[in-house]
Amino acid sequence: MSASSVTPEELLDSADQLLTSSFAGSGNVWPQACALLTRLALELTLDQHWARNLPSAAECGMRQQLLLLPSYGGPEAALLAREAWLGLAGATHHHAYELAPTAAELRGWHTTVTRLTALLAP
Repeated sequence: MSASSVTPEELLDSADQLLTSSFAGSGNVWPQACALLTRLALELTLDQHWARNLPSAAECGMRQQLLLLPSYGGPEAALLAREAWLGLAGATHHHAYELAPTAAELRGWHTTVTRLTALLAP
């Protein structure tokens, strides 16, 4: 599967597998991997939304996209995207001296991005 053909749903399915199954050799890296997959699903969802609704917004940073989202996706989508982004941005910039996100935090962000993806679907 090439990077251009992956969907937000496939990324979320892979993240869900990390949350629900154990994999030999995954050790303590699975929370970071799960957070990265969920964050990529969020970013891809927004990329697809902007491509359909306001292509020039794709050139903006995430902060600007989140500020535009209430007008181009509605208040619920904006709230979900902001909530997920704030958590996932911190989780994916993890430092060795910080605790990894918990399974409950990862599940919450996963659920939020799943709802956002459905809400912004064409």
